[in-house]
Amino acid sequence: MIALAAGPAAKVCPDPAHPCDGFKAHDLSFELPRDGIARPEWRSEPFFAVILKSAPRCKVTEEERREAQALFTGRKVFASRFACDDDMENNVSYTNTDAKRAFLAVYAGEDRAAAEEMLARVKAMDRFPGANLRRMQVVFAGT
Repeated sequence: MIALAAGPAAKVCPDPAHPCDGFKAHDLSFELPRDGIARPEWRSEPFFAVILKSAPRCKVTEEERREAQALFTGRKVFASRFACDDDMENNVSYTNTDAKRAFLAVYAGEDRAAAEEMLARVKAMDRFPGANLRRMQVVFAGT
């Protein structure tokens, strides 16, 4: 019998130059456990993100994500792509988001003060109308 466990939340890897293993380019990655215990899902520690853009489900493109990433060096820009493009291996989703909508976001930090500073920076750019702050977790569906 395989033991199933929820396990502790894991640290996010917010530096786009040093992502954690096991994730796609559009995902915000985190440290997956290597303890051999099967889990229905793994979750990252809670963090803040600035939602740059919201769109119909599966309508945020990788090109848009890369363009935004160029604006935020040192902070991962990520997009929701769960169940898009008939990709059965796309098993990453995010808490505190609408599953019927897509989003483009940038990692804003672990605490509210850092996140508020990042939101102010994004708003000052005047490129992302409606940018807003969100506390969330990355969810990786186990196999």
